[in-house]
Amino acid sequence: IPVKTGLKQGAREVVSSGELGYWPTGHAFCIFFGPTPASRGDEIRAASAVNILGKVLSDPKVFLKVKDGAKITLEKA
Repeated sequence: IPVKTGLKQGAREVVSSGELGYWPTGHAFCIFFGPTPASRGDEIRAASAVNILGKVLSDPKVFLKVKDGAKITLEKA
């Protein structure tokens, strides 16, 4: 994602299921819905701090069914 921004106040590594974030280090938009390779135990942990942008309003576990490379649409509620 061609966004140039640093970490904002409140950026964090440990997030909740359904949170949406921007990861400045990786220039990536993130949808958190389960443990990651960086997680410890059952927590959801980003590789490094992310700016939290919002939250999925429905069950975020639906993203477990999305295949790599699939196109999805996110809409502001």
